[in-house]
Amino acid sequence: MDIFGKVERGIAIMLLVLMGIVVISGTLEVAYIVLTDLFKPPGFFLGVEDLFDAFGLFLMVLIGLELMSSIKMYLDDSVIHAEMMFLVALTAVARKVVILDAKAIDAMTVFAIAALVIALSGGYYFIKKTNAPRPG
Repeated sequence: MDIFGKVERGIAIMLLVLMGIVVISGTLEVAYIVLTDLFKPPGFFLGVEDLFDAFGLFLMVLIGLELMSSIKMYLDDSVIHAEMMFLVALTAVARKVVILDAKAIDAMTVFAIAALVIALSGGYYFIKKTNAPRPG
């Protein structure tokens, strides 16, 4: 392995470690927020705003896990898997849709997000179709 390959692998390992720290920290933050919101008066009740915050944080942790998986796959294969990147992007857009305040956005933003979801879904479909085993 040449020096560039070693440096590249070292950087990927460092990114994996840092992403692990971020995911653990995010998980602890989600747990803290959910537990503190549950025990605030009137007790065992999450308001709509708290639910949106919790769902957004859950999805952020999932995005971090997906990124960790893609870095691990890169370390194993030395190839960036486009399929995994599309899944991370779709999860990120889904997070944005979940935390979006429908009353505060205009129609063009909704159309732009819809176009983004369609484009990412189409890209993911074509990559899956290309990678699918061919009969015969």
